[in-house]
Amino acid sequence: MKELKTEIVIDASAETVWKVLTDFASFPEWNPFMVRISGQMSEGEQLEVRLQLPGGRGMTFKPRLIKVEPNREFRWLGRLLLPGIADGQHIIELEPMGDVQTRVIHREEFRGVLTSLFLAMVGKKTKLGFQQMNEALKARAESLA
Repeated sequence: MKELKTEIVIDASAETVWKVLTDFASFPEWNPFMVRISGQMSEGEQLEVRLQLPGGRGMTFKPRLIKVEPNREFRWLGRLLLPGIADGQHIIELEPMGDVQTRVIHREEFRGVLTSLFLAMVGKKTKLGFQQMNEALKARAESLA
């Protein structure tokens, strides 16, 4: 397994951060990386996600939500072609730090025979996209706090 991981501390409650993260309809207004998500935030549901890699091309994929714990965590599993080729488990975790701060851990765990090739091609841009999304999430959530 290989992992990309970023973190940010946001001056807003976990509830406020969760509200921003799960309001998929507003993503085009603030999110430079995940520019569009459609679907229901419920375990087992399939989403349609449009990513825009910084300085690169966009891609659309259809991951399945495998965990949804309101105000704490959600994760989905996306696959390139068939299982075991290049699977990515995208995870966003919220850790409350008192009542008015939240640590957001934004990461992806990669597995599969083409993982190293995939990360060599887009790993740096993907991590930069995570960081840009984190900063935009911080600005959005703090404006609502």
